[in-house]
Amino acid sequence: MADIVIAGAGVAGAAAALTAARAGARVLLLGPVADAAGRDKPGESLSASARAVLEAIGCADLLAAGPHRENRVTYSAWGLPALAQRHAAGHPEGNGFVLDRPAFEAALADAVTAAGIDWRREMALAAHATGGGWAVTLASGEEVQGAFLIDATGRSATLARHHARRFRADRLVACWAMLARSDVEVEPTAASLIEAVPTGWWYASLLPDERLSLAFFSDPDLLPRGISRDPALWRQMADETQFIRRWLESATFSIDAPPRLASAATTWLGPAGHMDPDTGLGWAAAGDAACGLDPLSSHGLATALWTGQRAALAGLAAVGGDPAPLAAYAQTLAGAVTDFLLQRSRIYGLERRWPDAPFWARRQRF
Repeated sequence: MADIVIAGAGVAGAAAALTAARAGARVLLLGPVADAAGRDKPGESLSASARAVLEAIGCADLLAAGPHRENRVTYSAWGLPALAQRHAAGHPEGNGFVLDRPAFEAALADAVTAAGIDWRREMALAAHATGGGWAVTLASGEEVQGAFLIDATGRSATLARHHARRFRADRLVACWAMLARSDVEVEPTAASLIEAVPTGWWYASLLPDERLSLAFFSDPDLLPRGISRDPALWRQMADETQFIRRWLESATFSIDAPPRLASAATTWLGPAGHMDPDTGLGWAAAGDAACGLDPLSSHGLATALWTGQRAALAGLAAVGGDPAPLAAYAQTLAGAVTDFLLQRSRIYGLERRWPDAPFWARRQRF
């Protein structure tokens, strides 16, 4: 039986597995490879705070070795009809990164393999307590055993949602796409851009391969009907912006397909971990299973790494009979969510140009 069984092999799951393995624990990682190399997915911003976690899990060179770029400057039109410029040089932690997300996750997967971690590339469907631990049912129907359970299955929180309450602050949705240039001779600006509009806000960032990651965030009821099928609607929405439109036009980025949609809601689990005082069985959630934050924070990937590491450390202590680190982990995460909600309220409150627009009116009530 494994000391730690981890459901979900994404960023949080990999961080948890590497942390536990480096401590000498018997680790069982469950889940398919996060994404096949080359498959696009949203979420390419990595804040500078992630460096410490990457070093702690033995991946200090991962960023330097990969095809990533430092995010030195971000522009925003938020609260005013003009661009403000923020340089990373003024940030105490230094530059963050714009990732080649598939390459980043592939490198984490390689690190897991190199560490000799037992990795079953099957999805975990359910878990139940047994006399001496957890029995986790795989998609194949097989059961595997572990003394401590970590749920890193993403926003679905496939296993942990049965042991804690799921909270939701909003229903934010991301419409996103990766755009190529029609004229490759044009040199695009290596930057990120945020622009608020009456129905939500836009985000664009130049990727390391010089494509543009473009996303629009709004509430489901405010999106045009058919947006996920009609590229003309997507182009029309972008044309109604001021600064996003200029960037697309000047760098010849073309919208040739409809966007994909994904949940970007702020959600969290309470508590994010628990150890039964009678049975001694413990579990923890990590990554988006523990808390999925509004993308405005740009902390999603760093949070996934941190929660993966901390959940594993708490699990190791719980297996050794000490429940205190697990309780502290759950308490720290709850406090972090509270702080984030206050910060989110403050940032959304800075935009007061459209107080009667539903998107902004909903967020002024926070």
